[in-house]
Amino acid sequence: MLAVWVDQLLGFASGALSAIRQKEHYPDFMIWVRAEGADYFNGDTATAQALAPILWSQTPLVRLDFACESLATPARNEPCWCDSGRKYKECCYRVDFPTEIPEQMMWMLSLREWKGATLKAALASQRAPAQALLEAGLIAAESGQSGRAMQILESLFDGSDWSRLPEQAEPAFEILLDIYQERGFTRKRAELLDEVLERGPLFLRGVALERLCLMHLDSDDLDSARAAFVRAQQALPDSPTLAYIEAMLLLHEGHENEAKERANFWYRRLVRQGELDEDQLDFLAALANNPGATLADQLLSAEEDLATPLIGLQSLLAALPTAPKLDVRVAPESDRLHYHVSAREATLFAAWHEQFQVLVDEDVALGFRDDPWGNAVEWMSTLCAHPEWLDAPQVVQDLTLALTSRFGSLPWMAPSLLEPLAVRFSRWLQQARAEGGGNLCWDDADNAILLRTGLALVVGMERGARQHSRELAEELLAINREDSLGLRELVLDQLLRDERNEDALALAEENNDDGSMPLNILLGRALALYRLARYEEADAALQMVKQHNRYAIDMLCAENPRSALPTGDSDIKPGSREEAWQYRTLMRDQWRASTGALKWLLAHW
Repeated sequence: MLAVWVDQLLGFASGALSAIRQKEHYPDFMIWVRAEGADYFNGDTATAQALAPILWSQTPLVRLDFACESLATPARNEPCWCDSGRKYKECCYRVDFPTEIPEQMMWMLSLREWKGATLKAALASQRAPAQALLEAGLIAAESGQSGRAMQILESLFDGSDWSRLPEQAEPAFEILLDIYQERGFTRKRAELLDEVLERGPLFLRGVALERLCLMHLDSDDLDSARAAFVRAQQALPDSPTLAYIEAMLLLHEGHENEAKERANFWYRRLVRQGELDEDQLDFLAALANNPGATLADQLLSAEEDLATPLIGLQSLLAALPTAPKLDVRVAPESDRLHYHVSAREATLFAAWHEQFQVLVDEDVALGFRDDPWGNAVEWMSTLCAHPEWLDAPQVVQDLTLALTSRFGSLPWMAPSLLEPLAVRFSRWLQQARAEGGGNLCWDDADNAILLRTGLALVVGMERGARQHSRELAEELLAINREDSLGLRELVLDQLLRDERNEDALALAEENNDDGSMPLNILLGRALALYRLARYEEADAALQMVKQHNRYAIDMLCAENPRSALPTGDSDIKPGSREEAWQYRTLMRDQWRASTGALKWLLAHW
């Protein structure tokens, strides 16, 4: 019966709103109520007439600049406010409603109805109740009207009065952040997060810190992610979400054992508190047992349509047979190695491309001309039915680039999706080396297919399979000595993260230009020397850093520097603030983790 009443109430309120908007005049509205109101309640005129004055009183009127023209509830012996002519005690007073009438209902329905300038003016009036903004924004988002949802929710979170926010506002806050991200409004998203962190209510501040931490992880800014996590811990020390975020953070930092230990800590702590439901406890128990696998399973379950083909792809890659031999020969006129696509490989790639449909962008190191994930269900499913396609390096190239573009920043996905492909690729490199000690250069024959695949694998495994990534990068460096893949800085960063400082120093001091960013090499050398307590040499190395980039040391030392992101697809220029910002994003956590390193840097600035 309650569900029937709710449907009747909403139907009557919507009809009443349409009637009110005709003239926004109470007597005219009551004429409609007496003529049509009973139709919404199976002929019950009394219920319609009793509801009408209540709904009128909470309806924003355009003619009053969106104020309401509230009616005073009559005394028992006064004339009833429904204009029936009877006393209130003998009329509407006698009607009981199955539920309370939501105070914000007519505002909510109005916000759903208004468009364009009227909606903008209504929101600017700041008269809308917070609950009405919340409900109308959520309804717009659920119905796919992201522009309307953004407009309404921005009014809810405008910062004018945080105390008015209902505690149910948390999902709306996350929806608004998601809309900003989807629509590319990065500045608005950052400003909203800053506003909430500075002045927002505690329950939203914790959510903002969690989202900030995840944003930094997505952009590989581990130092900022760690700082955001610490602030989140202070704001919401008992939030189960922190267990999930800390596991992610530690895996990004390459601390798998510590991730497991901390997940165990969170599980024991939250079990003792006894406030979690069974599903939450099961998730935390799985996280404590195997953080990487649990996060991978969670991602797969969250992918909805992609879950089944991704699981099938994992199974396919786990059972891949040994890679077939490629046609790699030493060029007669030089000692260079040339890979040539065979007729069989070309046929396999043609069949694959009918499903994949997206071409590699050969003007950039790693990228496609279009998005390969629009039809991913089709190409993954068909690939699982035709595993022989992976005998063709060009198919492996496409698959590797696609997987790295979507999952390369998620360490827990590398073992099941990228490492099997890396094993296959290493087999091809071994075959190439067996032909002689020549170089496999990018511009020769079809070599770019192999080298692009190798670079994508190194980048994709950098967080989740660091040792394998470094070994593969070293293999590529050995066979690609004269080319510009920028692998030296990747290997250097990984060696520093593994505390292999002697090896890092030796690599940094190699005198060759492989396309790596100079600042990464210069600062990597300085950090290795500092860690090895070779302070005079480290001081000299810093002088070289300052000569190359005057922003770098200041950017590294600052706690909250202004970001310097590259614009569009433009290259990062040596010596620029963008170069300094990129290095800070990737490696500041290593400087901060090296005792006294940031203080030493600051003393030399």
